[in-house]
Amino acid sequence: MNGALQSAANVLRQHAPDWLTGVVPALAGIALHFDADHAGLPADPLEACARLLEEALAAAHKAPPAPRLVEVPVCYDPQFALDIVEVATATGVAPEDVARLHAATEHRVLMVGFAPGQPYIGGLDARLRLPRRATPRTRVVAGSVAIANDQTAVYPFEIAGGWSVIGRTPLAVFDPRREPPNLLEAGDRVRFVPVSRSEYERLK
Repeated sequence: MNGALQSAANVLRQHAPDWLTGVVPALAGIALHFDADHAGLPADPLEACARLLEEALAAAHKAPPAPRLVEVPVCYDPQFALDIVEVATATGVAPEDVARLHAATEHRVLMVGFAPGQPYIGGLDARLRLPRRATPRTRVVAGSVAIANDQTAVYPFEIAGGWSVIGRTPLAVFDPRREPPNLLEAGDRVRFVPVSRSEYERLK
């Protein structure tokens, strides 16, 4: 279902009328933002939005766009992987295999939210699934790669968080000076690529 929503959102962005100002896909829905003062706004904007969504879903079903693949380098060094031993203990997977399993599968961005540029990424290996930490951290370093339930998140900047940190990327997943500011968008395919500490520093 999420894949169909992301495809429909892409169709909407490509064919949005002037009065539609934003298309924001989430895990199981799409928010449409419109300009209430626009001269071209239909008499019944909610009905018009519903029609646009129906048309976009139909078009996306017929010809879904090919999602791009983004490679995200991750250093799983113990200094960055604050919770990798805890994750290994809880899942019964050896610490060195946590990184291997995380990087072995292709993932997909389900939505971007909570904080600007923060991706929620599905596709986590079932052997690594575990709930959020019982006690969240008040500060998680930017670029931290963390897991919870069946998803991965990458922290866009230093914020609080309750997911288990298993590595860090040198890439900026959000930069307001960049166009577009988000490194990852909903629907993107993601492959996490393990890198050494020296390679992390070089890329950083």
